[in-house]
Amino acid sequence: MRLLLADDHALFLQSLKGLLTASGYEVVGTAADGMEAFKQARILLPDLILMDIDMPGCDGLAATRLIKAEMPQIKIVMLTVSASDEHLFEAVKSGASGYLLKSQSADRFLEMVGQVERGGAALPPELAARLFEAFARQAQPVETPVDSTPNDLTARQAQVLTLVAQGLTYPQIGEALHLSEATVRYHMGQILDRLHLKNRAQVIAYAARHGLSKNGPG
Repeated sequence: MRLLLADDHALFLQSLKGLLTASGYEVVGTAADGMEAFKQARILLPDLILMDIDMPGCDGLAATRLIKAEMPQIKIVMLTVSASDEHLFEAVKSGASGYLLKSQSADRFLEMVGQVERGGAALPPELAARLFEAFARQAQPVETPVDSTPNDLTARQAQVLTLVAQGLTYPQIGEALHLSEATVRYHMGQILDRLHLKNRAQVIAYAARHGLSKNGPG
């Protein structure tokens, strides 16, 4: 199995590479942030990416959404020091095949990676139980949340949101704002995160509610 590793801590990254290489895995590349992982994934097409969640710039969750949207065949397992329900739930919604804590033993870690290689999910039993509880809570009726406001976005994100609402494609938005398509997709991932939306249709509906679809890119 060909692996790509993404983590912004160089020492941990090298230690992880050494562990996996010694265990017979082929580590084809490393990345220090989510956008670099996305670019490397395009070039290397690994079987599995071990992706840190907390990285500067483009974090692991946003990178996972970008990669799974374009290369759904690539499996991604999140690496984190956090066992929070929010991160766990978002990782699964983003398309991750597993969620591993950096605090676990090397033997347990390798066992979980092996499960992914065999077609399973890398999810310790205690986290699996919490995931099922989280899905159960999501299924219960809740009050409609208050809309996040456009002020939660950066100026660039607001521009991307406006152009998406006007029906432009990602390449067209990139041309209008002098950005690469990958950067536009990254901003869309951030918009979904900040506004608590799930897809492009919800973004368009949100823009209409806030009167953004008639604005120009500025």
